[in-house]
Amino acid sequence: MRRGENSGAVLQDVMELTERFTFNPKEGIDNPAMVTADDTESVSNPTPRVCVLRKEEGETFGFNLRVERGRQGHIIRQLESLGVAVRSGLRDGDRLLEVNEMFVDNVEHMEVARRIQVSGSQFCFLVLDEKGYDQAVSEGLDLRELAKASRGEGWRPPRLCHIKKEAPGLGLNILLVEGEKGKFTVSPAKGGAAEKAGVRKGDRLIWMDGAMTSELTHSAISKMVKKCSNHMTVLVIDSDSEKSYVRRKMPILPAMADAENMPYRPRRLHLVLGPEGYGFLLRQEKAGAGRTVHMVREVDNGSPAELGGVKEGEMLLQVNAESTDSLSHEEVVSKIRQSGQQVTLTTITPQGKDFYTKLDLSPLLFCVDVTSASPEEKKEIPVMLKPAVPPVEPEEDVQIDPNVRRCIVQRGSAGFGFHLGCVQQKPGTFISQVAAGGPGEGSGLLQGDVVVEVNGQNVEKESVEDVILHVKRGGDTLSLLVVDQKGYDWLKKNGKPITVNKLATISEVEESVSSAAEPPTPKTDDLSDDQT
Repeated sequence: MRRGENSGAVLQDVMELTERFTFNPKEGIDNPAMVTADDTESVSNPTPRVCVLRKEEGETFGFNLRVERGRQGHIIRQLESLGVAVRSGLRDGDRLLEVNEMFVDNVEHMEVARRIQVSGSQFCFLVLDEKGYDQAVSEGLDLRELAKASRGEGWRPPRLCHIKKEAPGLGLNILLVEGEKGKFTVSPAKGGAAEKAGVRKGDRLIWMDGAMTSELTHSAISKMVKKCSNHMTVLVIDSDSEKSYVRRKMPILPAMADAENMPYRPRRLHLVLGPEGYGFLLRQEKAGAGRTVHMVREVDNGSPAELGGVKEGEMLLQVNAESTDSLSHEEVVSKIRQSGQQVTLTTITPQGKDFYTKLDLSPLLFCVDVTSASPEEKKEIPVMLKPAVPPVEPEEDVQIDPNVRRCIVQRGSAGFGFHLGCVQQKPGTFISQVAAGGPGEGSGLLQGDVVVEVNGQNVEKESVEDVILHVKRGGDTLSLLVVDQKGYDWLKKNGKPITVNKLATISEVEESVSSAAEPPTPKTDDLSDDQT
């Protein structure tokens, strides 16, 4: 894939991460060390800036993205003189709020760097200068709302629409916008393929099958439509929202889009080690153009892999969010082994990989998170950066018995035995995964439980990052009030208080779980096969 070939170089280009400390963007708000003589001057009305970075072949972006002790946020540093970053308007000390209109101030640094990495040769930053950022934090301003306000009222994101050709064709009429060179509007046929794919009358056509339409003539676009075989993927946006981008001098990119209609989505799978390993075979196999890929084979019935959603014949893209593109088979297997009791794998079908390669897009822009469950209960939900457990709607007018527990836990040597998750861009925290044999499982925690209180403090309306911060401040002992998802929804719907039904012992929560033991040595058929 063209944009994936230099992913390591891109990541090195945009990121510098010091591993000597763990940085949490929620800490340090009242830290006196953040205030210096130069920072005390008042700045009125902090205003975010848009910076569009685009590099040509052979160029670097020319900056580092850092976290620093005693300072909050993702910080722009070490800008190259007259480099891409400087030409875009980035300045030393700027704080990164959004990448391609995704809010990242409260996202882990490695995840932010990877988000930039998969965006390819062009992306958009929303930043605040250092004084403006410190002022916004000190005044308690909502940085997410500040970023959102910069887009204006009525803004909606662009949409990627995958149109499957039907008997009459694509059902799409494309017209030049009068008096506006390089701009096109679309009119889908009523009930036709384009309308079914989500294209709406009056939408502006921005991109189609990997090409920006602003760089094409109407004739060239017409030829692309006529030569289309079975399907076409287009990026469209309503005309009012387009004005927001024009005002902000921003390009409209596929990486910013709502991609619910895409036919292939990489799946992020969370597996917990079983007594016999994870239960699948990993092979390194040859693909087209001399490439080699890591393929999943022989998924054992009832294994952690099957329960976690692993499917025979899919390609492995990532291990614990690290790309496998440039890794040897032995390196991939080693990373899985080193994960300990849990591992996160990102997979896609070969057809899906080919689909995104032809569109010149990274499939990692469009991941879905798969919750572990029995095969008949497994569900897929959209995810950007955080694992999430989807809410389950209780049946109406049915009396249920909520499973409310107050759980007291002591930190174990290998951590607390479960993951926290959230629904993207919504308050509320869930138990997204419980490690087999870990403290969480032994104390009664269940996947999908809603976290109501941490150490006696209600956290229902707080972000998962804030909940993690409460947990870490609790030391080695933690008190959690949790309730099953259906019970939570029923209690809220009926206006009933969440009170304890029974007492259980629970381990302390962490964002990720450490290894409790070395996983068993994989069985090996030959140098390119490993049972995992």
